Amino acid sequence: MRIPEHIGIIPDGNRRWAKIRGLGPEKGYAHGLHPGLDLLRQAKACGIKEITYYGFTVDNCKRPIVQQKAFQQACVEAIHLIASEGASLLVVGNTESDCFPKELLPYTKRTDINGGGIKVNFLVNYGWEWDLSNLPVSKGKDKSILKKLHSNDISRIDLIIRWGNMRRLSGFLPLQSVYSDFFVVEDMWPDYRPEHLQQALGWYNAQDVTLGG
Repeated sequence: MRIPEHIGIIPDGNRRWAKIRGLGPEKGYAHGLHPGLDLLRQAKACGIKEITYYGFTVDNCKRPIVQQKAFQQACVEAIHLIASEGASLLVVGNTESDCFPKELLPYTKRTDINGGGIKVNFLVNYGWEWDLSNLPVSKGKDKSILKKLHSNDISRIDLIIRWGNMRRLSGFLPLQSVYSDFFVVEDMWPDYRPEHLQQALGWYNAQDVTLGG
């Protein structure tokens, strides 16, 4: 079976999940923590070498303050959970904004924790325009252009999986995603089950990956 080296995770549906259960929308984020850890363990067992989680975007910071605090805290707790597992960890996002949790500043340079291992990237207060802001205006085929990204230490993504039944990238790493296959899970992220990743990997294995060739 052909396994993607790098998968991207868009864990959508937290607010909708909470509302269905009669909870405030901000209550859904905490319920996405352990699914993220379960998926990480499963990905490692499958031989996946790199995984990128979409935490929250600069646009998400337009939401009510109670929601902002909830997803910021969820990202901090998620990083602590991942760190306890052992990984080569990197947090990417606009650190100059007040929305960026200062507790995560030590992880904005790749850090091997508990022996390192699988590369885990976490997008926190990320924006695609911010990511591309250092790129030159020239349209020439400069192969060093990726080095100018704020996300330059994140590799090309083979497979993106989005929960919550939405079919859009929402600004997720536009250059690294240029040849990504895209798999949608109807269930919302807090309802993550191991079958979701298994189904995505099985679907990916059946795709004709040519990278344009």
